[in-house]
Amino acid sequence: MKVKYIVYTILVLLFGAFIAYRINTNSKQGEAGGRGGAGGRGGAAGATVPVNGIVVEPKNFSNSLSVTGSLEANEQIEIRSEVSGIIKGLYFIEGSNVRKGQSLLKINDIELQAQLSQALTREKLASETERRANLLLGKEAISKEEYDIALADKSTLQAATRLIRAQISRTLVIAPFSGRIGLRTVSVGGYITPTTIVASLISVDPVKVIFSVPEKYSQQMRTGGNIQFSVAGSDKKHTARVYAIEPGINTTSRTLQIAARVANPVGELLPGSFAKVDLPLSMISSAILIPSEAIIPVEKGKKVFVVRNGKATEVLIETSTRTEKEVLVTSGLQKGDTVLTTGIMALKPDSPVKVKITSN
Repeated sequence: MKVKYIVYTILVLLFGAFIAYRINTNSKQGEAGGRGGAGGRGGAAGATVPVNGIVVEPKNFSNSLSVTGSLEANEQIEIRSEVSGIIKGLYFIEGSNVRKGQSLLKINDIELQAQLSQALTREKLASETERRANLLLGKEAISKEEYDIALADKSTLQAATRLIRAQISRTLVIAPFSGRIGLRTVSVGGYITPTTIVASLISVDPVKVIFSVPEKYSQQMRTGGNIQFSVAGSDKKHTARVYAIEPGINTTSRTLQIAARVANPVGELLPGSFAKVDLPLSMISSAILIPSEAIIPVEKGKKVFVVRNGKATEVLIETSTRTEKEVLVTSGLQKGDTVLTTGIMALKPDSPVKVKITSN
């Protein structure tokens, strides 16, 4: 029993000694850390931060607006027949160019031709009757009333002949304008009605560029001005001339619709294509442009850091047009200001900085 108590006593003493050792060690480390931490904080407060910046230099800026639009055919229709009947002939090749006035389709008109022949015979007989009645009237062999009846019969039959000719003309479909015809949906011998779409006909030279601009730019839009645009899949710039502007603002989108035309002699611009339109607005002299990464959004608007007396200083700015890489500043900055472009998110007002000037 005594041995057991002796062992327990030794273990308790060893455990107490270990705890005392750890307390003493932690106390020393805390004091050393406190001295080091205080020195570190002091060093951070006075450390100079390396950053990049640009010197503001006003320059001429061509203000433009980038919007999206689409290409449309200058003219586009669906070819249909005015009358029902059997197709007698098709006079176009799918996907080819056709001329204005070219015959495209013919409906069988054999019945109408027979009616026309009959009407012409009756008209000829009525004309002869009217001629004889006129001679007799001159000799006072018949009354004026009898002659008027003969003349009326002649006029009636002439009108009937013209009506049949008009019906025959409607059996021939002609191209109302020059353009490119699409794929046909009918064949010779097929029966069609006025609701049957034979093919589509579009005029692709020139083509239209249809786009809309926000309401606030509506007063700057003028007919006769040029725009530049590119289509999806190509970086080539095309120039079009504005020829029409809607007379009112769209109340749903608050935009103004505009139409421009561009020559398309080789057919490289296809109707329905997406267009990216660059619309020139005005030329601004002595404009201040800064990189977009230099701007920090804040509750009151936007701010940048500039260098004054070797320290970072906050400046609230107002901006306008944004380009791909730069932003137009309308107030807050002046010529010669050094605007910081890197490390700005970690800066605080009055932080000392070492600036490396880069080109804008």
